[in-house]
Amino acid sequence: MELVRSFIAIDLPPAVRAELTSLEERLKARRHPFVKWVDPESMHLTLKFLGNVAVDSIPRIVEAMSNVARLHTPFGLRLGGMGAFPNWQRPQVVWVGVGGQLDRLNSLQKGLESALSPLGFPAESRPFSAHLTLGRLRERVTADERRRFAEFAQTIEAPAGLPFEVNVIRLMKSQLTPTGPIYSELAVARLGAAG
Repeated sequence: MELVRSFIAIDLPPAVRAELTSLEERLKARRHPFVKWVDPESMHLTLKFLGNVAVDSIPRIVEAMSNVARLHTPFGLRLGGMGAFPNWQRPQVVWVGVGGQLDRLNSLQKGLESALSPLGFPAESRPFSAHLTLGRLRERVTADERRRFAEFAQTIEAPAGLPFEVNVIRLMKSQLTPTGPIYSELAVARLGAAG
């Protein structure tokens, strides 16, 4: 049985990618070798990570995704400020937040969770947090390195406020390689589109 590592996401327009590229360049200026940066060309807003799915189950996933998308009309989001998981005192993941019509985004995400649960994709236990991952700190980073990186990162201004419209969601394939993941589109569902 062939498996495909996949997720459902919102793609980012070129202007947003350009802003994120600029932000990353400023963050990279101090050269922190212990941060693995995400290529802005492959960034996306993940709505639901599916993991390894059987190829023959993809049509049912696409149907569920399309049914949910049909119930939601296009809405607007914008880039927010920068943050870290779990926090700036012990950063492991550096991210840019997302603002705008978050109620509409959350409703779309919850709809996907509900529609996919019967197909064997349990709902996330953690609450949905809309963010775009910029980089991850490697495991073996000293507390001092983390502190210095966090202090520096917090001096960089994030491109908050840049708006973008969400009118489609995408089922993506993620192929892991030594140089980073390669993403390819498996299906698209247009928001508010009649069957």
